[in-house]
Amino acid sequence: MSQTMKAMVLTRFGGGDAFELRDVPVPAVGPRQVRVRVHATAVNPLDYQIRRGDYAEHVPLPAIIGHDISGVIEEIGSDVTGFRPGDAVYYTPKIFDGPGSYAEQHVADVDLVGRKPDNISHLEAASLTLAGGTVWESFVTRAQLAVGETILIHGGAGGVGTLAIQVARAMGARVITTARAEHHAFVRELGADEAIDYTAVDYVDAVAEITRGQGADVVFDTIGGDTLARSPLALADGGRVVSLVDIPTPQNLVEAWGKNAAYHFVFTRQNRGKLDALTRLVERGQVKPVIGAVLPLARMGDAHDLLENSARHSLRGKVAIDVAGAQ
Repeated sequence: MSQTMKAMVLTRFGGGDAFELRDVPVPAVGPRQVRVRVHATAVNPLDYQIRRGDYAEHVPLPAIIGHDISGVIEEIGSDVTGFRPGDAVYYTPKIFDGPGSYAEQHVADVDLVGRKPDNISHLEAASLTLAGGTVWESFVTRAQLAVGETILIHGGAGGVGTLAIQVARAMGARVITTARAEHHAFVRELGADEAIDYTAVDYVDAVAEITRGQGADVVFDTIGGDTLARSPLALADGGRVVSLVDIPTPQNLVEAWGKNAAYHFVFTRQNRGKLDALTRLVERGQVKPVIGAVLPLARMGDAHDLLENSARHSLRGKVAIDVAGAQ
């Protein structure tokens, strides 16, 4: 029996109108895989970068992209133990390796899949998987952020930034973040100790003033470009910069050399361990995903525009996609 499902298919590289809602076959389930009814997904900067063609060599067209899933298992493979149909799960599909999350159903290797936290919705859980896993890898594995250290988080009102503030706070760090003035009360509510309006002041000077010249132990860069090059100026001696942004043009990082700084470039790899760690923080009430907008699957182009032009739209947090409601 051949099943079909609705999927938002990327037909070409370009603008938001490059997506097309189509009926496509449901993938078969292998021995160590599960088939999940997707209740929700979310949009990430990686998604619109793929749509624009930034990673064209890795994405054969037509493609189903998307990197966040929260849903319910409908079928398990013959060798799967520990999960059964009806279980609520969340995870990030493999990146650049098979169909993504912009569809009604998804088949995944069971090792990628984690149990959804009980105290949040599917929309919230789907807003956590890629961004939350990235933050966890950045702070725990790479920066090894310690209790009492100071971290500067660039872009605190964004989808990654809102989670980063909460995770850093849960780890016992002192949190400084950059955000427009209109978002300062919001980022403080999330747990930021200090907020810097990067449109009005130089964040390097502001960090020096806040830390009495010591600088931040860790800088978390979600922006790249000039932010990547200037972040060492805000670092303490021996500090660490963790960046999520690739470097399309050469950067002069001489300031980092002067600080004996370490640079970590994170392209997160998925595993259940990270999800289980995030689930503990969520179920303790220390982390709650922030959703700035919810759209149906059929309006994926609009969802991409919201995120890609987030400053113009004054977006806070993630853009989530209600897949189940769009059937």
